[in-house]
Amino acid sequence: MATGYRPEWVQGAFVDFIESRLHPFWSLSMPKIRLLARHRLSDDLIALRFETNRAFRQQALRIQEDWQGGQYLNVSVALAGIFHQRSYSLVGLPEHPLWWIDDSTKAKTSKNPLRHTVTVAIKPQGLVSDYLTKRMPIGTTLQSSVPTGSFTLAQGSLVKETEHNQLAPLLFIASGSGITPMLGLITEALHNGHHVILLHYNRTILLQSQWQQLATAYPEFTYHLIDTADASTYLAGTRHLTADSLLTLGLSLAETQIFACGSRALLTSLYNAAAQITLPDGKSLRDNIIVENFATNFFDATHEPTLDKESTAPTQTVYLRARQRQFSSDTSLLAGAEKAGIRLTHGCRQGICQLCRCHKISGVVKNIQTGKLSHDGNEFIQTCINVAVTDVVLDV
Repeated sequence: MATGYRPEWVQGAFVDFIESRLHPFWSLSMPKIRLLARHRLSDDLIALRFETNRAFRQQALRIQEDWQGGQYLNVSVALAGIFHQRSYSLVGLPEHPLWWIDDSTKAKTSKNPLRHTVTVAIKPQGLVSDYLTKRMPIGTTLQSSVPTGSFTLAQGSLVKETEHNQLAPLLFIASGSGITPMLGLITEALHNGHHVILLHYNRTILLQSQWQQLATAYPEFTYHLIDTADASTYLAGTRHLTADSLLTLGLSLAETQIFACGSRALLTSLYNAAAQITLPDGKSLRDNIIVENFATNFFDATHEPTLDKESTAPTQTVYLRARQRQFSSDTSLLAGAEKAGIRLTHGCRQGICQLCRCHKISGVVKNIQTGKLSHDGNEFIQTCINVAVTDVVLDV
């Protein structure tokens, strides 16, 4: 039987081409979003709500049964004939009203007006973000990915329940625009019944009225907004995150899952603080921390220095299963492939854009930003921020 000709592919591609010419929002295979509205949350943060097309919804359902708090979209924007790709955090859950925009009663009684929408939060800085938040016309269609990213509640080993068969308390720590993925994460955590605490460090108080609305609706939610220029907002008498700051919260830290997102300084402070806190039974608070960060590396005083692009590790063999090629690497997987003359998809090279994300079949890798080791089985990793600790097989 001949295998080269697939008439269903020709038909699908043809229909997709015709539909895109009839209307730029239509597509059988390409996820697209169309701007519906902007909502100013503050001078530093704008929420953009988009309608999603059929391809977006079908692929999101097929891949992961909708999205989770903490995930993001990769959005492609054409400016002056050049396509720019950026990643923006989703700030709500599928079919859930946004507590700081929507009237909850109206949303529940209407015929699910949010079912086909996604909302992202953008800090209006830089060429692309400035265009999206200020100048892009309502109704503009953009190409996008489906929701992706691993900074989710599902990644937390303590999220399901503690040793006392209760839902674990969750502590969310952010600085600056690191607050954006927290909007979706906290919404999901409260919806699931967790006790939630938020610490947000910023040069000004951000989203205070929105957090107050959420605290009114959920008594199990408390928040601390630290204005680094206002001593009256400090925890434990300091503008910085310290061990005393964490102890002041009155949590059982051994049973608390911590999610952190923000600057290098914030994450360095968090790991330094964790190193100073002693937990029972020889446990390490570091093991309770999941991070998302905006910098290539950060200093962690409790572990050996993280690797940078010039640093080396013991040489391991990396096998690319789909290409049937292999190479030896003593640095990041991406850099090792490039040394061997192999091109891998990548973007920012800093672990932010997720373009280098691929499927690891087997082997152990080390994240050079967090120092954490992967398990030995199937998982998604980023080649730009992981080095091989054992021989590794990638589905690339």
